[in-house]
Amino acid sequence: MTLSSILAYLALLAAVFYVANATDPNQLQDFCVATNDPKEALFVNGLFCKNPMDVKAEDFFFSGLDIAGDTKNRVGSNVTTVSVFEFPGLNTLGVSLARIDYAPYGGLNTPHTHPRATELLTVLEGNLYVGFVTTNMPNGENKLFAKVLKRGDVFIFPQGLIHFQINIGRYPAVALSSLSSQNPGVLSIANAVFGAEPPISVRVLSKAFQLDEKIVKNLQSKFDM
Repeated sequence: MTLSSILAYLALLAAVFYVANATDPNQLQDFCVATNDPKEALFVNGLFCKNPMDVKAEDFFFSGLDIAGDTKNRVGSNVTTVSVFEFPGLNTLGVSLARIDYAPYGGLNTPHTHPRATELLTVLEGNLYVGFVTTNMPNGENKLFAKVLKRGDVFIFPQGLIHFQINIGRYPAVALSSLSSQNPGVLSIANAVFGAEPPISVRVLSKAFQLDEKIVKNLQSKFDM
């Protein structure tokens, strides 16, 4: 290999390395305000780590997903999360999970997003209608991908996209959610829009949803808890 070929190869490697490192690592919380004083530090884009010499088998163990969640609420569902906050052993591993229980005849995991994770949903019991909506496509539309799932079926919700699940059966349903982040975050659309604190302007919501302002105020009152 000639000197010019070697130099060209090294230049190519440098370019690839630059491109591969031109972005920040994925965030593990909504924000991480920098501090120059270590005494004020709380997070390091995640959590501080336990001394490896003090780690025990119990740090990698979690129990309780066999217990059904209480679905006696206004939407008829319950999510039992197992993120890094409930299971410290997940820290830095980039995974988490959740058990989702759905009441019969319409138990709903309301439309929401996970800003930091893709979700893989496995149905353990029952029948669910699930789906997600894309971001704006070239034609300006938001396409819905939806499917009826039965026991043993798996469906994936891409990171950051609005998705939902609803029980269409006469019996309780259960699903296991696997997520590609130790702290995936969750943004429930209705709660965020109509239950924000302080409230989003009625005028803004009225125009955005093409609703009468009285209807918007009524919706806000339902989420004002």
